[in-house]
Amino acid sequence: MDLGSILGLVLCFVLVVFGIVFDKEAGIVFGNVKSFLDFPSALITFGGAFMCIMASNTINSFVAGLKSIGLIFKATEMNVPEIIQKIIDLSNVARKEGLLSLEEAAGDIGDPFLQKGILLVVDGTDPELVRAIMETELVSVEGRHKTKIGFWDDLGAMGPAWGMIGTLIGLINMLKALDDPSAIGPAMAVALITTLYGSLLANWICAPVSSKLKKKNADEMMVKEIEIEGLLSIQAGENPRVIEEKLKSFLAPQDRGGSGEEDGGEADG
Repeated sequence: MDLGSILGLVLCFVLVVFGIVFDKEAGIVFGNVKSFLDFPSALITFGGAFMCIMASNTINSFVAGLKSIGLIFKATEMNVPEIIQKIIDLSNVARKEGLLSLEEAAGDIGDPFLQKGILLVVDGTDPELVRAIMETELVSVEGRHKTKIGFWDDLGAMGPAWGMIGTLIGLINMLKALDDPSAIGPAMAVALITTLYGSLLANWICAPVSSKLKKKNADEMMVKEIEIEGLLSIQAGENPRVIEEKLKSFLAPQDRGGSGEEDGGEADG
């Protein structure tokens, strides 16, 4: 599990609740919570935002978008130096025993993308065609990721918009009751609650989910680019040491280890 995502979302909720129940004069007053709960406001804000997103998607893509929130709770940290080392090991095997020897090594690799590339190389596929096939799959994967990221970006934009719609509805109802001063305060409070709900949807849920999915996508794309360059270098018969230095150039200087840390280390850190 990704503790960062879990702790971040939970602690954000705790801080909001604390802001609601804490009173400088009275201390902790849990009765304040009732003032922030309003079913019509929640229905307008959350219902309107989600239904607008449903209207702009198919049912299947809408459900897939909702399910993608589970991805931020999965710990998928990629050990890039380990992946680079695996490619170097493959290059040593190919250098000693030939490219055909990689077919057996491919069976022990759990990464389908890398495995597919190895089999293309073993089959004697033209290097340019190997690159084209691998990059086409990379673009396809990134496209699917961006669809899910876009879902949360769009939902995050809809939250405040529907919160404002709810506020306007509340203000209209309030203006109708101007002849009753005692009703103005409660009506104004209800009108503002929808804005609060919209802001919470956008900034507590959608923005963190979108940001985490973008980071996961960037990490996966970098790994796949490393694998493509590594496989093509193996196919070209390059020296394993040269391949290692080429692949390490994808990493920040402090993550490379060994040489190459001196130049630009502070700037990239």
